[in-house]
Amino acid sequence: QALDSYSVVNLISEPLVIFVCATAGQGDPPDNMKNFWRFIFRKNLPPTSLCQMDFAVLGLGDSSYAKFNFVAKKLHRRLLQLGGSALLPACLGDDQHELGLPSKFTLHFLPEAPKMCSEEQHVAGADPPGPPSEQQPFLAPMVTNQRVTSPSHFQDVRLIEFDITGSGLSFAAGDVVLIRPQNQASHVQQFCQVLGLDPDQYFTLLPREPGVPCPTQLPQPCSVRHLVSHYLDVASVPRRSFFELLACLSPHELEREKLLQFSAPQGQEELYSYCNRPRRTVLEVLCDFPHTAGAVPADYLLDLIPPIRPRAFSIASSLLAHPSRLQILVAVVHYRTRLKEPRRGLCSSWLASLDPGRGSVQVPLWVRPGSLTFPETPDTPVIMVGPGTGVAPFRAAVQERVARGQTAYVQHRLRELGPLVWDLLDRRAMPRACRQMCQKP
Repeated sequence: QALDSYSVVNLISEPLVIFVCATAGQGDPPDNMKNFWRFIFRKNLPPTSLCQMDFAVLGLGDSSYAKFNFVAKKLHRRLLQLGGSALLPACLGDDQHELGLPSKFTLHFLPEAPKMCSEEQHVAGADPPGPPSEQQPFLAPMVTNQRVTSPSHFQDVRLIEFDITGSGLSFAAGDVVLIRPQNQASHVQQFCQVLGLDPDQYFTLLPREPGVPCPTQLPQPCSVRHLVSHYLDVASVPRRSFFELLACLSPHELEREKLLQFSAPQGQEELYSYCNRPRRTVLEVLCDFPHTAGAVPADYLLDLIPPIRPRAFSIASSLLAHPSRLQILVAVVHYRTRLKEPRRGLCSSWLASLDPGRGSVQVPLWVRPGSLTFPETPDTPVIMVGPGTGVAPFRAAVQERVARGQTAYVQHRLRELGPLVWDLLDRRAMPRACRQMCQKP
């Protein structure tokens, strides 16, 4: 709908609006949005006018003009001033670009590795300004990594302990710890090989548009190996948009035709069978389309492949019982599909592979409040049901009650519930830590 044909007074009640706008002349709005333009820039509009609205702006521009996408940029800023919530930064189409949408960043490769560059220090930071966060995680040394299920049991569950001395982390029973995992070294090597990248080459990341921040997880300069192992989620299942962009970048006729088929609406059933049902990864898809993968410009890596998202784990220990320690219970994800290689959970498999007995192991993490809360008074009765490894927050709660002097009460309740627990759960499937807490009468 043209903006001038829309009743602008209704804008304050719209929950979601997508604006698509061109730029005319030297930074002027098109004729069919001039009335809207004058209204939206009224100085008497309250700064909370659009506080209920989520929005996105797509600009249709031409970079050969000095005022490239001026209307889209200015509209995006104005909507923010009026309290709107942007779903994503302003998207700027360029008629001069072969794809219409240029890459968000450019990778400027350096002729040689920098003499002083510590990517590990960038992850941890020397003097963090506040408590650890996603932008500034704490590099926690791993103390122990112990399997707590029987070796013959189908599920590998690990009790992993971290040393958080000096981190400033604080948590209670029910809180969660977030961990940013890494890709397998073999996958990093395979990815670089299929895309023709040198893993030891360094680059600086430059945004194409002013005001666009670079990812805080990446150091400047950064090596290709660090980018792939710490940032690009090559083990994720790609979405339809991945195939759309890959088709635009493909120079190979047959591969491009198949990619376009996967990205077309009528090809979604075939895409599901090829990609989603067997949980095929980004890396495996790139290996299936080698001519296309080898032609992907490095500038599009961050547009093509999503970043690795942190994984959340319920904290399984109490600070009162274990000062300067943080424990988690991790069920290692491992299953088979019709593909030859078994599917593995990125974070759980990475954590399980770490062995602090062979040398120093550090894991970037931070803490946030969980959705599960326990009574503030320690003598309030609580019924806790934790199927599978859901026992983690309850383990923390029991430790906390014991540390607060509720030992007799906890032991009494466990003695009462012991027979019931053993009737409900097969002893072989119970983690060892749980069996120690609830001995069979």
